Amino acid sequence: MSTETVKKPSVLFVCVHNAGRSQMAAAFLTTLSEGAIEVRSAGSQPADKVNPAAVEAMSELGIDMSAEIPKVLTTEAVKESDVVITMGCGDECPYFPGKRYEDWVLEDPAGQGVDAVRPIRDEIKTRIEALIASLVPAAK
Repeated sequence: MSTETVKKPSVLFVCVHNAGRSQMAAAFLTTLSEGAIEVRSAGSQPADKVNPAAVEAMSELGIDMSAEIPKVLTTEAVKESDVVITMGCGDECPYFPGKRYEDWVLEDPAGQGVDAVRPIRDEIKTRIEALIASLVPAAK
């Protein structure tokens, strides 16, 4: 048995405002991976606060995002992440060779009510479940 510590995979979610999609994705990944994956989120132009409709939609599933605040995207956050998932931030995300990049095309929940945010939330959850399956070996 190796004494080497296995490094947890790390994922960075990036969208423009870090107020809706990336926050929901980070909250789902934190909750559903049960600590097996290091999670970060950021925005290229962070908003003042997280979208209240996104907070409400997540609370319906028992996930509390009310204390989250939008964070600015840094080069260090990208460097420190194994997987970088962008959601509509285009070319504003720095690129580093050797990272796994995915672009998730999702409707922007900005300015929409909770009824419009729920389908976006549900699609993010489906994508997060597939992401976890690709990063965490199944327990035997």
